[in-house]
Amino acid sequence: MPRTTPSFAFILAACALIGCAAEPDRSASLPTAPVAFKEADSRAPRLAAALPENGAWWKVFGDPVLDDLVERSDRGSWTIRLAAARLERAKAGLKAAEAARMPLVTANANASRQDGPLTNAAGTSGNLFIGSMNLSYEVDLFGRLAKETDAAALDAAERAALLRGARLVTQADVAQTYFSIRAIDMERAILRGAMDSQRETLKLMEGLVRSGLAAELATIRLVAETESIEAEARTLDRRRAELEHGLALLVGEPASGFALAETAWSPTLPEIPAGIPSSVLIRRPDVAAAHQAMLAAQKRVGAARDSWLPTLSLTGVGGLASSALTTLLSASSAGALGVGALLALPLFDGGRYQARVDRADAELDESVARNGQQILVAFKDVEDQLAALRVLRGQSAVLAQATASSARTTRMVESNYRSGLSSQLELLDARRSELRNRRQALQVEAGRVQATVGLVRALGGGWGDISDRTQAAARP
Repeated sequence: MPRTTPSFAFILAACALIGCAAEPDRSASLPTAPVAFKEADSRAPRLAAALPENGAWWKVFGDPVLDDLVERSDRGSWTIRLAAARLERAKAGLKAAEAARMPLVTANANASRQDGPLTNAAGTSGNLFIGSMNLSYEVDLFGRLAKETDAAALDAAERAALLRGARLVTQADVAQTYFSIRAIDMERAILRGAMDSQRETLKLMEGLVRSGLAAELATIRLVAETESIEAEARTLDRRRAELEHGLALLVGEPASGFALAETAWSPTLPEIPAGIPSSVLIRRPDVAAAHQAMLAAQKRVGAARDSWLPTLSLTGVGGLASSALTTLLSASSAGALGVGALLALPLFDGGRYQARVDRADAELDESVARNGQQILVAFKDVEDQLAALRVLRGQSAVLAQATASSARTTRMVESNYRSGLSSQLELLDARRSELRNRRQALQVEAGRVQATVGLVRALGGGWGDISDRTQAAARP
């Protein structure tokens, strides 16, 4: 046996070891989950809402109109369609990576005319027809093709997570936009009630002015106050129209043909527990997608480092040749069969290999940074919504008392005004104060609903603890 054989075997073994150690792991540098959420309110009620089946979290609000809008958005949202198309493209990339590990068989047909001594040693001319089949196959000696396939599979998993994220974001946007419209409807109803009250007082005052029992200045004040309230109502009309158009976009329908009828709305506020922080990293699609992207980048670093290792390609060719097309497939045709193997090892590439490795390393660093940032954003989102709910809960209690007090004050001033014991300015001031408190109380309640939806979105579309089986199934 030649003396070079052990050296060649040693080179292959060393290359195999290099290939096995070429895939880095950067997960240790990622932020860790805290023990508990800082902004969780220990005084909040503990009657948590049960998560509906199939993760339809929006059903806890008990609003059939919202249920219909979310279902329509799932069917018609172009954002969801775009994410679904990107998932299909990633799946096609996975199929291409898997196909690269399979043999390639091609059929060839060639027809040529031979004429003269340059092409035919006998100096004769004639036709030549050749039919052949070629087979090529790259043996995955060191797992480079397997790494590329794994990376493509992780790309598909990332896109699947992004599709879930697109659905969650669209559902949350639909819910928050819908609740904003309903809050505006309630606020417009409050303003309409205030305008009706002002108009009744204005009619009474106009009668007193005509009888000479009141000055015209009192009428002017009431008219100005009424017009001011009406101007605010028109501002709400414009805002409602904008939100309605935005809701049409979310459900994937033209704004020109979309309308949401005004109806009475009494918001139900379900209690959504934050659960444990680690559950957020399992549920949130954006965190899962960033994690899958990081794992794919790790695989590509390994594949880039393996590109310097030897490659082994197997080839085979078989065919027939004849001077006449009609006899190409007959027994008289000349046949040929060949097999080959090519072992290639790059020796000098002008820095191409190192450039590929450096680029893969940089892309891995980028994906690790993106993953770490996404983890911190997830915890920030939850803390923000928990803080909002805690503060708004306190504001709601204070404003409820303020609204009740201002309503009693208005009733007393109105009674005194009719008896001549209070002035018109006192009446207008009392009504203005009550209107302000009622609107603020409504806005706080609407804010609590918005923050509740925001918390569900921050938690990844679910809440509470996750069982070990669920964690294993959902873990990236």
